[in-house]
Amino acid sequence: MKKGRMEAFSDGVFAIIITIMVLELKVPHGTDLNSLVPVIPVFLSYVLSFVFLAIYWNNHHHLCQAIERVNGSILWANINLLFRLSLIPFVTGWMGENNFAPLPVALYGIVLLLDAIAYFILTLVLKAHHDEDSKLVVALGSDFKGKISLVIYIVAIPLAFLNSLVAASLYILVALIWFIPDKRFERIIS
Repeated sequence: MKKGRMEAFSDGVFAIIITIMVLELKVPHGTDLNSLVPVIPVFLSYVLSFVFLAIYWNNHHHLCQAIERVNGSILWANINLLFRLSLIPFVTGWMGENNFAPLPVALYGIVLLLDAIAYFILTLVLKAHHDEDSKLVVALGSDFKGKISLVIYIVAIPLAFLNSLVAASLYILVALIWFIPDKRFERIIS
């Protein structure tokens, strides 16, 4: 089965998720700078989620460039990832609207953890359907970034109930870890 349809569908879902998030941003009613203050938490949660979605889209693109073939298992693992990513707009809005309160921050972390697990599952399914010396398997390597991200989420989620801003800072740390360009795929593919 060719990979193009999976990639095109996934790109469409990413675009819809981002569109839903931006539509949740409400325009302030005032015309002075003070009218922007109430929307700062909403905007910050949007920016963080946009960065996470951009990271997932970028990494998904790299995966698709290295995929040699797809099958039903890969398609379902990909749909699983897209479903979990589609939860981001809800938790983004809830966290921002409630000024990074503990429960919304913890639920945001749970969704990020579920996203990371779904991405990990997708990579496992892809590895299982490709030879050990394939570009994909070689590029994925041991996936240190993926494993450390899971650990950080697991620490941050309960921490949200003690200090939600520290937990949110840990989510930002994960984004920074992934924001640093990952040359594994670019070296292997080119």
